[in-house]
Amino acid sequence: MRIEHIGLQVSDPKAMADWYREHLGFVCKRAGDPPVSVRFLADEGGQVMVEIYNNPAVPPPDYFRVDPLILHLAFRCEDIPATLERLVQAGATVESPLQTIPNGDRLAMLRDPWGVPIQLAQRLIPMIP
Repeated sequence: MRIEHIGLQVSDPKAMADWYREHLGFVCKRAGDPPVSVRFLADEGGQVMVEIYNNPAVPPPDYFRVDPLILHLAFRCEDIPATLERLVQAGATVESPLQTIPNGDRLAMLRDPWGVPIQLAQRLIPMIP
């Protein structure tokens, strides 16, 4: 089995999709409007998608209150300092600055403008090709 997508209930799927497309290089594969607004976004590799939607049956979580150790979207990143600076200028906030962990990986954590935790990862030994 392979992962198709991970879904996130959010307040404004269209605005969030636009931000992810502009600043993280996602491509919208499918979109739907009310009563359930939804956007399926594929990463630049085209193998994994994030579904962002707003279903009025339940309220969106307060992602600003979710600890990044519980939930985060992780992205491979070759230049973490430049990417951090670019995303902060686009409205993201730094949760934890760039650090090198004992195995040599470099990681930073931030939040998108909706509070969803985003990890930037530069692996000493890549885990996936």
